[in-house]
Amino acid sequence: MRFSSPSLLLQICLFLSLALGLTQSHPNCAAPDRGSTLQVIHVYSPCSPFRPKQPMSWEESVLQMQNKDNARLQFLSSLVARKSVVPIASGRQIIQSPTYIVRANIGTPAQTMLMAMDTSSDAAWIPCSGCVGCSSSTVFNSAASTTFKPVGCQAAQCKQVPNPTCGDGVCAFNLTYGGSTIAANLSQDTITLATDAVPYYSFGCIQKATGSSLPAQGLLGLGRGPMSLLSQTQSLYQSTFSYCLPSFKSLNFSGSLRLGPVGQPKRIKYTPLLKNPRRPSLYFVNLIGVRVGRRVVDIPPGSFDINPSTGAGTIFDSGTVFTRLVEPAYIAVRDAFRRRVGRNLTVTSLGGFDTCYTVPIAAPTITFMFTGMNVTLPQDNLLIHSTAGSTTCLAMAATPGLNVIANMQQQNHRLLYDVPNSRLGVARELCT
Repeated sequence: MRFSSPSLLLQICLFLSLALGLTQSHPNCAAPDRGSTLQVIHVYSPCSPFRPKQPMSWEESVLQMQNKDNARLQFLSSLVARKSVVPIASGRQIIQSPTYIVRANIGTPAQTMLMAMDTSSDAAWIPCSGCVGCSSSTVFNSAASTTFKPVGCQAAQCKQVPNPTCGDGVCAFNLTYGGSTIAANLSQDTITLATDAVPYYSFGCIQKATGSSLPAQGLLGLGRGPMSLLSQTQSLYQSTFSYCLPSFKSLNFSGSLRLGPVGQPKRIKYTPLLKNPRRPSLYFVNLIGVRVGRRVVDIPPGSFDINPSTGAGTIFDSGTVFTRLVEPAYIAVRDAFRRRVGRNLTVTSLGGFDTCYTVPIAAPTITFMFTGMNVTLPQDNLLIHSTAGSTTCLAMAATPGLNVIANMQQQNHRLLYDVPNSRLGVARELCT
């Protein structure tokens, strides 16, 4: 399956200046979520309170995203340990924020929170009033909600959170992520997503936080574990959702998260969803090959295999920015890309990107070949360009043990997670 699209070159410095030049009075910011579809907002959107207050150079932007991606990969690697649940945290740390956020209304009357959308986490958590060390000025006032209640120590949910403890009959838990720790009370309240009200939704109400590596207004877990949105809304959404992530360069920075089977695309190619017992909440797929241009790359055998002992394999993840391949596979793909661009061109590096050029290039497409479908990525999903066009880099890198199809490569595609039928679909779609 080959996708084509208008050229939308990623110019990080340009989108930062656009975001900083616009205000939250942008008309799309107030657009209501409708039905079971939520607006997905990029962290640099003019609608986002987390966008940078000071403009960054292109190089600073790229290096910062790379550093935060490294934290994300450490988080994903930590899931190899045999634990009953996934730690409740997003690896994205840009301005104390994830890459993509959605609006959720919590409590009665509703209080709006901008929560991280994270396909590799399960439980939800939000900062609550009285929280010591929470970074956001927007916190959930549980006392103002008539439907809020704490979860007791004997509840089944108390066994599904990390490090549970019991105090005054209330279930509490704590976790550590990167340089941050949180302590939260397990709670229940009504959460409204678009126009769908979900009563008795279980989440962590944060009482104390340290560090700055956690999303400021909380996290909405879209993984496959028992505390995830899919598990808690199974009768409503039937463990089905899709999203379309907007390009970094889009002026409106707005995509969509569509919950439930209604309204999902009919013309879409699928690959089977797989499970790795070491990382049961993650969305594993069978990546069988990579094509650069029209030629299949000779990749060392076993590079993409699922390994229950190590947790290796290939996942789709909404929180990592740049796709990572295990080193032998990445080197083979990178070298094939360099040969197609031109053997005589000088290759430079920028941070973790080792295939950059300071002259204009004609880049080939790259196709990820999965069981049952191929996804061919155009240049705007593969390359990052400086504003002046003087530097162009292949936006991929090597990683030690887990192949991650990341959100830059997912942009302007509709990804459909059909858990009951154990399949993941991808179709090209302009998300803005």
